[in-house]
Amino acid sequence: MAGLARKYEINADMGEGFGRWKMGPDEELMPFIDAANIACGFHAGDPTIMLKTVRLCKKYGVKAGAHPGQQDLFGFGRRKIEVDPKDMYAMVLYQVGALKAMLDAEGMALSHIKPHGELFFYMQRDETIMRAVLEACATFRAPLGVPFQGEIYVDIDYSPEGKLLPVAQSRVATPELCYGRAFSAMMTDTGEDIEGNKFEFGFGGKAFSICVHSDSPTVLQNVTGVRKAVDEANHQRFPEESRAH
Repeated sequence: MAGLARKYEINADMGEGFGRWKMGPDEELMPFIDAANIACGFHAGDPTIMLKTVRLCKKYGVKAGAHPGQQDLFGFGRRKIEVDPKDMYAMVLYQVGALKAMLDAEGMALSHIKPHGELFFYMQRDETIMRAVLEACATFRAPLGVPFQGEIYVDIDYSPEGKLLPVAQSRVATPELCYGRAFSAMMTDTGEDIEGNKFEFGFGGKAFSICVHSDSPTVLQNVTGVRKAVDEANHQRFPEESRAH
């Protein structure tokens, strides 16, 4: 794999259409992001869209990662579905393996693996599912183990308990709001929950990635604010990496 972020980055979920149906302005977003999480056909995406998205990443120099999810096209991978851990292991292998084959065909590396939606929350609730997913992921990076990439969101809110809130329960994101949240997280390691309470992310000066939702109606406006914040923070916090890239 291509490894963890060495400076602040922006990532976005990509390739989440299906057939003739399009989800999000993927190509328009590419110049603003550093890494793409590509849907692998279970919650969204199909073989043609996957390959097209891989080629867009290659064209724009964006790192390409897998975005496996629950087998739930109708629910966009956001519904609770009970799965046997052995089946989950096979499902993640299947999805990531398919994307890896397309990356190999294009001469690209598999940068990362980011579980989608309900699969991510399922891993938090159930240790056996978490282990099944991580064991499948380890197949693609053995013998290095499964290093973790820190991540925050700036276009949705956090609850007072520190959990992500759905878009419907969050404040409307604007470029100015996204810029402020991103810059605060990078420069002071702090955020603000939905009630206005300050909290610490706990990154301790380490680089992390900022996710923007590609299906948001204002994502192209919001990502400009995040890109501005990331470039400014990298110039101050990681000047050597910024010059190298």
